[in-house]
Amino acid sequence: MEEPRDELKANPNERGEKPDFDALTPPEDIVRGERTRDDFFDAVLALDRPTPADEIADLAGHGVDAAREYLKWFERMGIVTRVTKSPATYERNDEYLRWRRVQKLRKRYTSDELLGLLEDEAERDQSYVAEFEIESPERVSISQYAIETDRSLEDVWEDLSMWKTTRRRITLLEQALSGSDGSVDQRSTA
Repeated sequence: MEEPRDELKANPNERGEKPDFDALTPPEDIVRGERTRDDFFDAVLALDRPTPADEIADLAGHGVDAAREYLKWFERMGIVTRVTKSPATYERNDEYLRWRRVQKLRKRYTSDELLGLLEDEAERDQSYVAEFEIESPERVSISQYAIETDRSLEDVWEDLSMWKTTRRRITLLEQALSGSDGSVDQRSTA
C-alpha cells in the first residue's frame, strides 16, 4: 500500500485525538442499494400536487442539481409533467403510470389469463352492485348506508374502497386486452 500524500496525513495534534465515530455518517446513508434514478423515481411516485425541484430533491435525498437533471429526463419520458417554469414545478403523470401497468399485465399474462382475471373482477363487481343495490360506488353515501344496514362506517368504507379497486382493475385488464386500435390482442395464449 502506498503512503498517503502529506496533506492527507494527520498532523501530530490530530494523531493524539481519538476519532469520534458517532459523529461519522452511517455507512447505510452513504452507500445505498438503490440507484439515484430510483430514488428520484420513488420521490416522483409520492407526489400528490405540483412540487418544486428542491422539494423533490429533499424527498429523494439528493441535491437540487441532480433533481433538475432527472426531472428533465422524466419529463422527456412522460413520467412527470412540468406545471410551471419559474420556479419549475412538476407533477406525476398518472397516464404514464397507467400505461406502464397495462404493459406489465401484457408481458406477464397471456390473453386467456387476462380474460380469466377480467371475468373474476367482473363477477366481484356484480356482487358489489347486488350488495349495495346501486350501479356505482361513487353514488353510495357511506354514512347513510352504514345506518341503513347497521354496519360500521369503517366496514362500509372498506367495502366501497375494494369496489373502487375492482373497477380500476377491470379498466386495466380491458386495456391490456385491447390493442392500440381497440381490438383484442392477438398474442399467443400458449
